[in-house]
Amino acid sequence: MLRDAAAVARALQREVGGGGVKLFVMADTAYNSCCVDEVGASHIDAQCVVHYGHACMSPTSNLPAFFVFGKTLLDTNAYGRSLLECSRESGKRILVLYGLEYAHALDELKAVVAELYKSHSCSAEVQYADVLCSVMSPSPAAEREHGQSDGSTRSDDLSIQSDGVAAFVNCCNAEGSTRKYSLGGLTWSTSVDDNMEDYLLYWIGQDNSAFANIVLTFNKCDIVRYDTVANQPSRDVSHLMKILRRRYYLVEKAKDANIIGILVGTLGVAGYLHIIEQMKDLIKAAGKKSYTLVMGRPNSAKLANFPECEVFVYVSCAQTALLDSKDFLAPVITPFEAVLAFSRGREWTGEYLLDFKDLITTDKPEISSKTEEARFSFIKGGYVEDNCLEENEERSETSLALAEVTEKALNIKNQNNDTVLYQGGAKSAIDYLKARSYRGLTGEYEGPTPDSVLTGRTGRAAGYNHEKTKIAQ
Repeated sequence: MLRDAAAVARALQREVGGGGVKLFVMADTAYNSCCVDEVGASHIDAQCVVHYGHACMSPTSNLPAFFVFGKTLLDTNAYGRSLLECSRESGKRILVLYGLEYAHALDELKAVVAELYKSHSCSAEVQYADVLCSVMSPSPAAEREHGQSDGSTRSDDLSIQSDGVAAFVNCCNAEGSTRKYSLGGLTWSTSVDDNMEDYLLYWIGQDNSAFANIVLTFNKCDIVRYDTVANQPSRDVSHLMKILRRRYYLVEKAKDANIIGILVGTLGVAGYLHIIEQMKDLIKAAGKKSYTLVMGRPNSAKLANFPECEVFVYVSCAQTALLDSKDFLAPVITPFEAVLAFSRGREWTGEYLLDFKDLITTDKPEISSKTEEARFSFIKGGYVEDNCLEENEERSETSLALAEVTEKALNIKNQNNDTVLYQGGAKSAIDYLKARSYRGLTGEYEGPTPDSVLTGRTGRAAGYNHEKTKIAQ
């Protein structure tokens, strides 16, 4: 779209006319291209942003935004025949979801499907999601502190209970006899007596981050993706189910971490400051140490500069929350996965949330003053004794010997000699630094006292001053 940006800017300038209105083209962003670039807009003191192309529709913090989704071509007749065949095979009610770039064809899609169903005497129920909005205004300051936006840009869809041991559930915004869902810029309603598992989800679009958000969030539903390029449906979502199993493994690995880095992946999505503070409180209550890192788009080279962090929590929009690569030295998890990993008594029931606004709560986690009983680690294959916060504070107040912090893998066998209790390890970046054999060039010099500074030679290489003196003599 960059090649057309200048022409679009000139056309907009002609439409707005004079009045001192200035237009600037922002062709790059320090974070995610699907989010409104409020940071870049603040550099020119912009009063609004026009966002072109793919959008995650995350609520903005400070600036109003206008969205232009584009218009991707779609063969409505081929789609209608595919939907008719799918409805006959499944026998379920169908909920049609789509990429926002196909929203322009929604009315034509409805007309084609209605005509096909009528001509083939098909009475299956088909429901279409609507676009949440094309104009978004920032939420008031009081609501923004809780990660919420106004009613024109959001309806509560998925959240978790604030109880410490409550299971995660899909909690929708119920209005009378209906429930409202909102995900990825789409919104739809169902009866309070219906579950999402009763629907077959029919996605129109590419296999991208928006589709992954749908599949992982509603992982118990039957899902069909209509490939608009090949004009044929596909039921294969096994690669995304593998991602779900991989995420569960990362949660188990995060439970054994002592030092956690919080990666700030957005500076514009409403509520990001609140969720960062909530993650800090959660990690502190678990007896672990956290460090907040702001580095733009994370990559393996940037994260390798923080080897002391055993796991990273990535705070970003829902469509870029999954950050996983074999090049990463430490796992990168989402705030939802952090809640699962660092809350004692939490068990994963299969529910999965990618939008951090559904996790925000005003209740602070309870800090335990006593050491919890050892838990079994599936990664280490033994029992692990988690750290107590008060013990960590006492250790930080006293000087730690190098031998104490280097004792990273202390194994204590019980009397029956059948299990192993793992404890020890660096509890903070300072402990990690002390345990390293190489601590950089700024360490304390322990050698002999250096000699005093001596006066060197002066002059030019062609002839130093003391050489000229000898020649003169």
